[in-house]
Amino acid sequence: MIRRTTVINHIKFSSNFENQIFFLSLSPVCQGFTNRVNLLGSKDDHYLNMVRTYSNCTVVLENLEITYVEEHRDLSFLRSIEEVSGYVLIALNTVPRIPLENLRIIRGHSLYEGKFALSVLTGRWSPKMILCNVETIQWLDIVNTESKPSMELPVAGSNPACKCKKCHPDCFNGSCWAPGLENCQTLTKLNCAQQCSKRCKGPSPSDCCNEHCAAGCTGPKPTDCLACRDFQDDGVCKDSCPGLMRYDPNLHQLVPNPHGKYNFGATCVKSCPHNYVVTDHGACVRTCSGNTYEVDEGGIRKCTKCDGLCPKVCNGLGAGELTHTLSINATNIGSFKNCTKISGDITIIHTSIYGDSYTNTPKMDPSQLDVFKTVKEITGHLWIQTWPENMTSLSPFENLEIVRGRTKRGSRTVVVTQLNIENLGFRSLKEISDGDVVIINNQNLCYTDESHWKRLFISQGQKATVSENANATVNIFAGRSKEDKKKCSGSDWFLMVTHCETLLSFTARMFMHLWTIFH
Repeated sequence: MIRRTTVINHIKFSSNFENQIFFLSLSPVCQGFTNRVNLLGSKDDHYLNMVRTYSNCTVVLENLEITYVEEHRDLSFLRSIEEVSGYVLIALNTVPRIPLENLRIIRGHSLYEGKFALSVLTGRWSPKMILCNVETIQWLDIVNTESKPSMELPVAGSNPACKCKKCHPDCFNGSCWAPGLENCQTLTKLNCAQQCSKRCKGPSPSDCCNEHCAAGCTGPKPTDCLACRDFQDDGVCKDSCPGLMRYDPNLHQLVPNPHGKYNFGATCVKSCPHNYVVTDHGACVRTCSGNTYEVDEGGIRKCTKCDGLCPKVCNGLGAGELTHTLSINATNIGSFKNCTKISGDITIIHTSIYGDSYTNTPKMDPSQLDVFKTVKEITGHLWIQTWPENMTSLSPFENLEIVRGRTKRGSRTVVVTQLNIENLGFRSLKEISDGDVVIINNQNLCYTDESHWKRLFISQGQKATVSENANATVNIFAGRSKEDKKKCSGSDWFLMVTHCETLLSFTARMFMHLWTIFH
């Protein structure tokens, strides 16, 4: 599906992608984005996050968003992408070409604006840069017509400034993605013989693909599929993954299946990624279902039934009633009262604190943020871009112990940027299970050494970017004596000066107490 117009000359796609089908190989995977058209941070930072997220990525587990890319940027890192589980959004770019020639499948598990699996749009019309060849693409060969998709396409020739080149004369039925013989569209459905049930590699009855194939094939077997309709198990397309249990006819009971595998997206895997939860039903999930809670068994996260009342788990952004909510604000922050775990994300931006007249969202009272003081775990990411001016730390998150990063913004799990705070206040934080940390452009922020963050990481691929903040001994000690500076210069990186002084005072009192006992 495609939405309206764009500011690019053409997008180079492969000819095979379908909004309801997905194939997940054992190739590198990445999270993707759900920013929509919101720019969080500068364009430079946004581009660097895209590079970090999509480089060497074959499968995007969520959405592929290519937005705010300037004309001089290099997008060659997008060439590795073959499959997208959610939607593809290309918007508000001035770069002339988007190299997605290896993209095969858009599954559409999540849709842009709840409607579009592919959306290409801009906020303005540029007569110099117009999307060409939209009308030369056989879209019905691509989309899943059984889902009755809606398509909003620009009318051919509606823009007199558009001087698009024609398809190569050898392109079948005049169908192409761009000028040139190499850009001819390869049909895999509309030209199939009647004997074919789904896809084909040509018009002959002998060209039919296996019923488990999507987006075409190279032969008739389930190992010849370019992509799998349901699940892929070691290169073989199947309708389901091998179960964890199998029936033993001799014992007349279920026994463990040595060939059993877990469902991870559309791939069958022997074990779930370290940051996912394993269920008894054989699936890798991000959160446990009702009446169960998450536990650690031998280093593996599992769901187990609650003994009595379950710990209070609240939906964060991207989950439940907050699935389509962009940020925390005065209207939804009350839903986190008494929560110990948040299943989803926490994003705090300008409209969170100061409201939004366009959506009639009121300003937030800073005291409302104290609702997060009971939170010990966030399964997704934590993004804080705006904070009340009268608060010098992120103390509402002082009891936060783990940020798991099962859903990230690109590659990022913890982001703190453009705040006036003096210290972070994450004094209980013990682990960042997956994803990167970005602490930038906080002019008064101290105790942010990169090496301290690395102690919280689980995998070697995680990265901390800490820059444009205050020096550890600058600003925060303004007006204090040299003796005070000396006392706290080696204090814990998360703690503010008053916490350091409290610790020193407590140690002194404890020493006097022990001295009294032994004398």
